[in-house]
Amino acid sequence: MYESRKHPPLPRIHFLRRLALHAAASMGLVLGSIVIGMVGYGYFEGLAWRDAFLNSAMLLGGMGPVDAPKTDGGKIFAGLYALYAGLVFIVATGLLFVPILHRLLHKFHWDESQ
Repeated sequence: MYESRKHPPLPRIHFLRRLALHAAASMGLVLGSIVIGMVGYGYFEGLAWRDAFLNSAMLLGGMGPVDAPKTDGGKIFAGLYALYAGLVFIVATGLLFVPILHRLLHKFHWDESQ
């Protein structure tokens, strides 16, 4: 997917396209995760879509839920979703920064053996 260190760096327009694709993938992951959270909170806790969105977005943002779960199923879902949300945050951030880091290292012709 990426060019090796033996090839010249991508032209700026191609790099910006790659960056936009990574940003779109990251946004898709976050939006899909919000939908999963909304469905889960709606099903297990019976929250309205607005409240389910708020709880999902707060968990994905690292702030924690607004409404404490009341049912046993809701508590299990909230715990699992919180673990999932932490991983999504790390993966989405990685997706955004990988092209930038690769280009920076490529510009300096970084080599693992150095």
